[in-house]
Amino acid sequence: MTTTTTGTRAAQAVGTAHTRVEGRDKVTGAARYAGEIPFDELAHGWLALSTVTRGRITSVEDAAVLQMPGVLAVLHHGNAPRVDIDYIGVLGMSPDPTIAVFQHDRVPHAGWPVALVVAETSEQAREGAEALVVHYEEEPHDVGFSGGRAHPDAYSIPGPGGPGTTEKGDLAAELAASAVVLDAEYSTPEEHHSSMEPHGATALWDGGRLEVVDSNQGTVWVKDELAKLFSLDPASVRVRSEHIGGGFGSKGVRAHQVAAVMAATVLSRPVRVIMTRRQMFSLAGYRSPTTQRVRLGADAEGRLRALEHSSLSLTSTVHEFIESGAGPARVMYDAPAHHTANRVVRLDVPTPTFMRAPGEAPGSFALESALDELAEKCGIDPIELRLRNEPEVGPVSGLPFSTRNLPACFREGARRFGWAERDPRPGLRRDGRWLIGTGTAAASFFAGAMPSTAAATAEADGTFTVRISAADIGTGARTALTLVAADALQVPTDRVRVRIGDSDFGPAMIAGGSMGTRSWAWAVTAAADELRERLALADGVPPEGITVRSNTTDAVGALAQKERHSFGAQFAEVAVDVTTGEVRVRRMLGIFAAGRIVNPLTARGQFTGGMIWGISMALHEEAVRDQNTGALYGADLAGYHVATNADVPLVEADWVDDPDPDDPVGIKGIGEIGIVGAAAAIANAVWHATGVRHRSLPIRPDRVLAADAHA
Repeated sequence: MTTTTTGTRAAQAVGTAHTRVEGRDKVTGAARYAGEIPFDELAHGWLALSTVTRGRITSVEDAAVLQMPGVLAVLHHGNAPRVDIDYIGVLGMSPDPTIAVFQHDRVPHAGWPVALVVAETSEQAREGAEALVVHYEEEPHDVGFSGGRAHPDAYSIPGPGGPGTTEKGDLAAELAASAVVLDAEYSTPEEHHSSMEPHGATALWDGGRLEVVDSNQGTVWVKDELAKLFSLDPASVRVRSEHIGGGFGSKGVRAHQVAAVMAATVLSRPVRVIMTRRQMFSLAGYRSPTTQRVRLGADAEGRLRALEHSSLSLTSTVHEFIESGAGPARVMYDAPAHHTANRVVRLDVPTPTFMRAPGEAPGSFALESALDELAEKCGIDPIELRLRNEPEVGPVSGLPFSTRNLPACFREGARRFGWAERDPRPGLRRDGRWLIGTGTAAASFFAGAMPSTAAATAEADGTFTVRISAADIGTGARTALTLVAADALQVPTDRVRVRIGDSDFGPAMIAGGSMGTRSWAWAVTAAADELRERLALADGVPPEGITVRSNTTDAVGALAQKERHSFGAQFAEVAVDVTTGEVRVRRMLGIFAAGRIVNPLTARGQFTGGMIWGISMALHEEAVRDQNTGALYGADLAGYHVATNADVPLVEADWVDDPDPDDPVGIKGIGEIGIVGAAAAIANAVWHATGVRHRSLPIRPDRVLAADAHA
């Protein structure tokens, strides 16, 4: 069959609503996730976790367990294969040493993996793990996290949000010269990802090659880490992850994958290890709690003269990870004196990790609550105050913005939300027993791109296959890339098949940092453009066998230095029952400037999903550690509360036109920004309803009642 792509151009796919290309497979069960794919002679591993918070393992009494029905092996620090963690990973960071399981007798935190019981069935493995007796020499632990003044050993380190500290101008002098000063402390609790699909992996050796079928956010990432951990040739490792039921930053390299590879190596058969929901609370990472101090000084017209944002978070005693809460201040607002700091304290806890909008989610709560308080002190409308403090260039970097359409978001959002009719005075509007209030907040998130490769092939039947090591963690990435490829090839979408989730497809960006679709679309566009050109030159020649591979390393590296961010304006209306302390969100609206929107259908789901998580963050989510045991209270979805359908009101999301002129498709990124600012908008609305300011999340009923009692 002879097919070319020249002639009449197909209707443009990008920007039009498309249902997920894998949607039918998912709703009918045809789409298989990591824990569902069958293998011959599959064995099952079950992790046994420490019952102490800090100490040393003195013995593992595995003899009796090895005699239990179906048990094949018990791996622990005395017999497990050795691994190497002295390397720099694909993300440019050293690995968290806690992924190197069963390498020593130390226990650095509660819920630390001390053994893996492998059996013929999952039930037998679980029974064996629960029967395993481990003896410890327990040591004193410290898991207490509080305000910055209570942690004199806290220190500053760089993080995803940039350097540890930034300073310009004389802070003391500008505060002294300010007509209005705000000095307040805000706090956010420990929060957990709790993705719908638990972390699970199957490892097997096939003809001298290690294969891992996994649920992760980047197959090349996991492949690279496993190859380095086990000192393997990267070409001898393949990782597949076709369908993923959520990740939110937690699905990188974890203990279960390493344990599965160890067991498969020892037993020479496939081994599957899946975390339980409870195990995810200690092994899958989480968002660190924060305490944040914000000091603002402004003139009588509300223009900032001084801005200081200091954020403290925690990390484990064995690895540094910082929640860069002060990051948003470096982008959102400028002042002659502008100081920010991200600090961290080491405690006997699991290592935190990236969680949707790392840094920005808790940082925006503090910063945007503070802006609201400043607006009240100045007697200026909260939106007007923000507009008066729009920076012309990056407040810290001094770089120009690629685009910054935040004012357009506020203007459109205010119009649609009915902001002009709002009485700014708090505690006046009532609906029966409910006090009603409205609030707003700004949002931002970095818009980056990372080098990626992709391959595009012209098939004999006139269709096209695109291969890229992308990960669709529920965002609709597979569908978005289908639309991008169709436009680049100038063909209808039904002639394009996108294959993802296989490390054999070559290096590509992970699904994270709102950079996935932007990075992958760039590589797909480059490959498809070249393939279309080659097919035009080969007119009349059968196209089968023509494959073009792209690599965007040079193109991404050539990008001019700019401040690249998505922006948004969040609006919320709440009702507060002053008798019970219950807070209900009645409606939310988010207007975003987030680059060119590839698929409005799935994009709206991403925005509203983030906003709903903001409701959860504002009112429900809170993991609490027992100071005596070092473990979490209620480490499950019964004890850790998240927003459910009954908590979700009318949530609307829309966007303004905002293509990035330096991106081939105009994409910025939308995965994170929906949650940014949402909690602050709700907290600001609670203040407007009650006249009482809540600076600690979540805004629980008991806190509402206590605050009202002291008001």
